[in-house]
Amino acid sequence: MPRRSAALDRATPEAIAATALRILDEEGPAALSFRALADRLGVSHATVQRRCTDLAGLLDLCTEHLAGQLPEVPAGTDWAEATELRFTALYRLLVAHPGLLVLRGGRPWVGRQLLARLVEPALADSVAAGMTPAEAMTAYRRMYLLTLGSAAFVDHRAPAAARETSRAALAALDPAAFPVLGGHTAEVLPALTDHEVYYGALRQLIAAARPAAA
Repeated sequence: MPRRSAALDRATPEAIAATALRILDEEGPAALSFRALADRLGVSHATVQRRCTDLAGLLDLCTEHLAGQLPEVPAGTDWAEATELRFTALYRLLVAHPGLLVLRGGRPWVGRQLLARLVEPALADSVAAGMTPAEAMTAYRRMYLLTLGSAAFVDHRAPAAARETSRAALAALDPAAFPVLGGHTAEVLPALTDHEVYYGALRQLIAAARPAAA
């Protein structure tokens, strides 16, 4: 019987993902490395690398770990309600971990957990409600891009800092050249970090896509 490795027992995929997310949340994207992970887990650099091979593999572990937290919507839930539940849950997860968004960039999110918890049930519900598969995918894609873009737009964990950075940039503008941005800063800034901007836009997309049968 092969001997179990104590280091591999400590460096499970779940432990690696959770630790990587803590590093990203506490120290930012620049601090994440196999060596930093190994130090926190109390294992060797090589042990971490055995688990995830490279940075892309590590990021995939992180996204799968988060996708496992997405809700399983009960069968029979109204289509619009189910759609809003799924995408608002994804939005909240992404907003909580901005460092992961920075590192993933445009990489596709196609892990099994995400497909099983979000993509497949969302598409299946849409088809069952009367959409064609192509219509279901188009509606899903619009809501997914809205969610991803809204979460990545600013670091929502530090809204005050985001607003102050934008305020300083707008204050430097020539009001004659930028009459709306320069002349209405107090009205423009709150929307940058207002979660209701996302929720309202998502509901508009849901209403526009809602199949007649639903």
